[in-house]
Amino acid sequence: QVQLVESGGGLVQPGGSLTLSCAASGFTFINYLMRWYRQAPEKEREVVGTIYSGDSTYVADSLKGRFTISRDNAKSTVYLQMNSLKPEDTAVYYCNALVDPYNYWGQGTQVTVTS
Repeated sequence: QVQLVESGGGLVQPGGSLTLSCAASGFTFINYLMRWYRQAPEKEREVVGTIYSGDSTYVADSLKGRFTISRDNAKSTVYLQMNSLKPEDTAVYYCNALVDPYNYWGQGTQVTVTS
């Protein structure tokens, strides 16, 4: 019943921007933290950031100043605003929610940063 659907990925030039969206359903979205992860080829999946139910956020140190997480509880959607993109940001980006007792993942959306 729980579903997470990412969208907004694509091809962008270095220095460009993208906004990813994750539409959630099947649980009471407002009560749960949401996370963004990413996984580059031959790399481990890593946390990009977290947004908590009270709207406070955490962003990985290496991404602070470029990436911003937000949420719209009325739309049950979490966003990842990515600015000043670099080639090393190329990865599949995943939305994640912990809804006891399971950890749910979206299908991922590809972000490719290249000139």
